[in-house]
Amino acid sequence: MAEFTMELNDEQKEVRDWLHGFAADVIRPAAAEWDEREETPWPVIQEAAKVGIYSLDFYAQQYFDPTGLGIPMAMEELFWGDAGIALSIVGTGLAAVGVLANGTEEQIGTWIPQMYGDANDVKVAAFCSSEPDAGSDVASMRTRAVYDEAKDEWVLNGTKTWATNGGIANVHVVVAVVDPELGSKGHASFIVPPNTPGLSQGQKFKKHGIRASHTAEVVLENVRVPGSCLLGGKEKLDQRIARARERAKAAGGERVKNAAMATFEASRPAVGAMAVGTARAAYEVALDYAKTREQFGRPIIDNQGVAFQLADMRTSIDAARLLVWRASWMAINGKQFTAAEGSMSKLFASETAKKVTAQAVQILGGNGYTREYPVERMHRDAAIYTIFEGTSEIQRLVIARTLSGMSIR
Repeated sequence: MAEFTMELNDEQKEVRDWLHGFAADVIRPAAAEWDEREETPWPVIQEAAKVGIYSLDFYAQQYFDPTGLGIPMAMEELFWGDAGIALSIVGTGLAAVGVLANGTEEQIGTWIPQMYGDANDVKVAAFCSSEPDAGSDVASMRTRAVYDEAKDEWVLNGTKTWATNGGIANVHVVVAVVDPELGSKGHASFIVPPNTPGLSQGQKFKKHGIRASHTAEVVLENVRVPGSCLLGGKEKLDQRIARARERAKAAGGERVKNAAMATFEASRPAVGAMAVGTARAAYEVALDYAKTREQFGRPIIDNQGVAFQLADMRTSIDAARLLVWRASWMAINGKQFTAAEGSMSKLFASETAKKVTAQAVQILGGNGYTREYPVERMHRDAAIYTIFEGTSEIQRLVIARTLSGMSIR
């Protein structure tokens, strides 16, 4: 087990500097254009693939870093560049984590490479969990998966929403209900292979922020997938469902892990790191502006009202990063989240990003409110962090339930 450290090693620093260079030289110059266009930045994803950032190898290298700092360090640097473009680059990762968290070795080897494609023909993947009537309330999920034993196929029907890369993805990972009586414990994840009949894109959403990232509904109409596309396999699912039924009868006992929640638990510190990247970017712009903008014959940072805000911004960013790094280190080293440390990191970092970007706009004044300066976009982008992958309210609920051992509502 790697010891917890706040110091990146030489190899990690090299990767960080490489990513920072890509974010500064490729992502940032393209950020305003793709935000305006509200389209997937395929040329930027292709550039990321060419240099090896958008690839299974790079992602796996960071994912299995024994210190746990590979993914958060990578996320922070890319999202420092621009949240919308970075999400287009890393959005495939959420689907990949879904397969890594729930899939067999064979499924991991078969499907994850198809999620990324290659530098000459880049692909993306989508993780489809939320529904129009089941966002935070995953137990209300309606998308059904029914097993056709004669053909060894699963038949999927339903509508998913808020899916990053939904409809344009090569591979979709879909969470569906296999046993409605068990609520959220009766869910399973399925791979929908490329060009499967019955899967289509519904509404594409026009968003407040992260506009370069494609978000849409995914409609499933009698989508048939082979039995081998059930993540983890049928035997494992049957065992899990049987255990859940026994516990439901006993009205208590050990909780069974939900398929979507397993993915979100693994990804929460990563989302916290994204928020840290956006917050840091806004803070740096505000600091630079405060040092150079003069009013009343002196730089505005010479005023305590501005200087103290910057002090608070930097303190919150560093605290958020430490919470993210701790949770990431705990996860990779198999440490149990006894106080929902993953949710803590996501909660604090996302709230920090919202607050810090708002303060940056305020420090820049009228300039901060215009699109001539990037903090306006960063402020819009930051709003998503307290919403997706578990709202701040849900994170607080998870933390409170973990601390109290009670089913707080």
